[in-house]
Amino acid sequence: MRRSLILILVFVFIDVLGFSLILPLLPYYAADFQASSITVGLLLSANALTQMIGAPFLGRLSDRYGRKPMLIASISGTVLSFLILGFANSLAILFLSRIMDGLLGGNVSLAQAYITDTTTRENRAQGLGLIGAAFGVGFIFGPALGGSLSAGGNYALPAFAAAGLAALNLVGVLIWLPESLPPENRTTLKEKIRPKVSLGELINALRRPCVGPLLSVVLIYGLAFTMFETMFSLFTQQKLGFSAQTTSYVLTYVGVVVVLVQGVGIRWLSARFSDKQMIYYGAILLIGGLLGWAYSFSLPVLLIALLPLALASGMLRVSTNSALTKNVDPSEVGGILGLSASMNSLTRVAAPLIGSFLLAEISPAGPGVAGALLMIGVVLITWKQILNVPDLDCEPPGRSVRTLG
Repeated sequence: MRRSLILILVFVFIDVLGFSLILPLLPYYAADFQASSITVGLLLSANALTQMIGAPFLGRLSDRYGRKPMLIASISGTVLSFLILGFANSLAILFLSRIMDGLLGGNVSLAQAYITDTTTRENRAQGLGLIGAAFGVGFIFGPALGGSLSAGGNYALPAFAAAGLAALNLVGVLIWLPESLPPENRTTLKEKIRPKVSLGELINALRRPCVGPLLSVVLIYGLAFTMFETMFSLFTQQKLGFSAQTTSYVLTYVGVVVVLVQGVGIRWLSARFSDKQMIYYGAILLIGGLLGWAYSFSLPVLLIALLPLALASGMLRVSTNSALTKNVDPSEVGGILGLSASMNSLTRVAAPLIGSFLLAEISPAGPGVAGALLMIGVVLITWKQILNVPDLDCEPPGRSVRTLG
């Protein structure tokens, strides 16, 4: 298990390194083809929208055929999408690259399913925390590497570098990564494979006693935190007058704190608190962090406010996915994590639109205040439907009762 864990962590790190290497450069790449601001926004949203569709489908397929085959298919799609990006000679080709990567790019949710297969209920949060830490480290180094490779406006070189990193991942999975899902825990071939992104399937999932409230937390928290992520640079520019360099340093500071929480702190926290308690206290911390961000008036005040925000983010990301995997049948883990990922993708489409309107039309503090109000909703949901309900029928029909956390 230890060797598999190390391999999957390296896989996540390299995958996110390649993705984050390209992400900050896409607006500049699109500008080479005279793309308007609206077109750039559509380009960024296209990846999130298609990932919202593709991630649950890949997750469901992995529940039937195993994690390794779907990881191979997903990484192969990533390699191809980055190659297309590198050779792009029009906006249409840029869109094709981002759409392909979205449809086949459910790599991280597949890695989370792999960790779920190879951990116990007791150390699940620790394993998923390490996934989050590897994700965070990749995001710390990726943008800096992409900026270095794109010196002189050569945006194709970072795309080819990202394709090379993804190809290394593909070779590693093919040669070294063992399958994690035993045949007895897979869905049967008689069951119909379908992505859980239809309105009916989403309603069914939200009606389940434990799963529904947890998915509501994923959606609301994702909307609040994504508003922070997408509006932070505009906030610091307009309200605090920061340069791009200062803003990048502050975001690196946040990333380091999140990595420390997910890689080190979660081990300590999960030994003392259940998943549902970490969701509850994390939501309360995030309310304070978002309000502190909204009303920051100097760099020192901002750095202090961002500490509880980063801590809460690390707690919530890990504890919600950990709780979800503990409250579905093993044959549903890939699908439920894929659905969680698709809901996160939905927030990445909606949050920038809402946040930019609030910041421009209401106040620079608008996104932070709105995020804090959303997190009050999370606190109420957790208190009423998760935290104070000791025994819930969290299993599919016909299975035994299990408790959350």
